[in-house]
Amino acid sequence: MSRLPSLEPDKLAPDQRRVYDAIASGPRGGVRGPFLALIHVPELTDRIQNLGEYLRYGTSFPPRLSELAILITARHYTCNYEWQAHEPHAQKGGLAQGIIDAIKERRRPDGMQPDEVAVYEFTTELLRNGKISDAAYDCVVKTFDTRGAVELGGLIGYYIMIGMTLLAHEVALPPGMAPPLK
Repeated sequence: MSRLPSLEPDKLAPDQRRVYDAIASGPRGGVRGPFLALIHVPELTDRIQNLGEYLRYGTSFPPRLSELAILITARHYTCNYEWQAHEPHAQKGGLAQGIIDAIKERRRPDGMQPDEVAVYEFTTELLRNGKISDAAYDCVVKTFDTRGAVELGGLIGYYIMIGMTLLAHEVALPPGMAPPLK
């Protein structure tokens, strides 16, 4: 159960309803998870959802690589909601199940493609150490260019923020779902 009261769409204030409708009609196709918590502050929600829409759907990364970074971030913070929401997107985006399973088990995946290794090293170093080695950073720039390095840092930061929102407000998993992470 979430720490925040559930807000019914037909009972939202006009500024909340405007943001709610923008999210529902966008590429997410609905208002779920963190946005059910964030909608309590529509000005914040509007800014966050616009940033998230770009980082999730507008970067130079294919879904396979974006979802790899998202799953690593979710696993790092044991954010069950974020994991359950993104594991299907990772699978659909073409991330190998063996890689997904290894991340879930906190193991370094075997058999990653070079671009996956670049994303994995950059993301895990940033989350574990609060910094990135020159080797991992240079690998991302070589693989994706400077734009890719900036986008990847932004993507990780965004999903840290989303994860903290989910964890702080104890946003519940869908009914009947067991926590996927231990």
